[in-house]
Amino acid sequence: AAQTAAVPQRGLDVGDLGVGNTMTGRSTGTGEYSDFVTTFRDRYERLSKVLRGRVNHRPAEAIANMPGGSDAAMIGLVNDVRSTKSGHWLVELEDTTGTFPALVMKDKGLADVVDEILLDECVAVEGTLADDAGILFADSLHFPDVPRTHNPGGADRHVQAALISDVHVGSDEFMADAWHSFADWLHTPEADPVEYILLAGDMVEGVGVYPDQDEELDIVDIYEQYEAFAEHLKEVPADTEIVMIPGNHDAVRLAEPQPGFNDEIRAIMDVHDARIVSNPATVSVEGVEVLMYHGVSLDEVIAELPEEKASYDEPHKAMYQLLKKRHVAPQFGGHTRVAPEERDYLVIEDVPDVFHTGHVHKLGWGKYHNVLAVNSGCWQAQTDFQKSVNIHPDAGYAPILDLDTLDMTVRKFS
Repeated sequence: AAQTAAVPQRGLDVGDLGVGNTMTGRSTGTGEYSDFVTTFRDRYERLSKVLRGRVNHRPAEAIANMPGGSDAAMIGLVNDVRSTKSGHWLVELEDTTGTFPALVMKDKGLADVVDEILLDECVAVEGTLADDAGILFADSLHFPDVPRTHNPGGADRHVQAALISDVHVGSDEFMADAWHSFADWLHTPEADPVEYILLAGDMVEGVGVYPDQDEELDIVDIYEQYEAFAEHLKEVPADTEIVMIPGNHDAVRLAEPQPGFNDEIRAIMDVHDARIVSNPATVSVEGVEVLMYHGVSLDEVIAELPEEKASYDEPHKAMYQLLKKRHVAPQFGGHTRVAPEERDYLVIEDVPDVFHTGHVHKLGWGKYHNVLAVNSGCWQAQTDFQKSVNIHPDAGYAPILDLDTLDMTVRKFS
């Protein structure tokens, strides 16, 4: 309860830094069934609005009453996707009026699109009703997606932000030397333009996150881990603006959206007046909209989708999928725990200019419809646990983003 208690909203708009879509102090969920209904209804309403301009849709209830052979379109959350014996796909959609099945024939050239569908995401299907009107034969499928015409913002001067994540202070594999090199570099003339640090979660290693983790801890007390992290943060130039969101190793609830820490931990991390917001949150930096999300759902996207669409070696491609779905954690009930709230804070309602994640400890970046997707690696060498699951981390890197041009340089400090 302490972790979801209301915390004072510290001045979130100072100078050229603003924070939107943070749910810290606004948690309403009690875990009742009705809360989940409210969350999914909000998801449906907001994402269907994005799709409505593209298809002339009807509610499931109305489609069920249309004559066979009619053209029809429906927008809904994906209830089920399964292959038929003859190699076609059956996609069941649900909206606020009911469910309706769509059949995607294997000769329609839509296999590539069906491959990308995750349960619970919002899609639109257009097609023709069967003669008995019991099923919709799909001609096309649409994701909410980011418009190709997205025109990103930019600072009106040369200024930079360091995008980092997954520091994992407290782990015996935390790379203190690399961090010191990074902090030292920030004090050099070359780093003068770096006025912001955006940190996408997992400040500390945490306690009890995975089996036998205690054997890999350098600091076993969670509060002492945050105190050590705060000391490392003090090495950064004092005038640097810092924004942080929590991750799955941090001492907040695991379910997303994650509120930005309780008062006790905030007090420990109150270094350089750092701003601590929820996961996810949108941060406006000098006119550039940065969506920060720790990235737990990337595991799920990578597990569910074909390797060429999403892999640990190219984490930015998994991020493209989340942008396409306009949701940071579309699939419910799998690896990613989702907390029911009155509003679905995981919907990507406004298109960001930059999408910044961590979690998978891999470095990857690229542009998707003019949105720069960056997964920023980590500051922790390979742990025994990572060896056991074959994860080879990209550690000691700091992507440095030009906020005027959105060009990026990756610096290595290890």
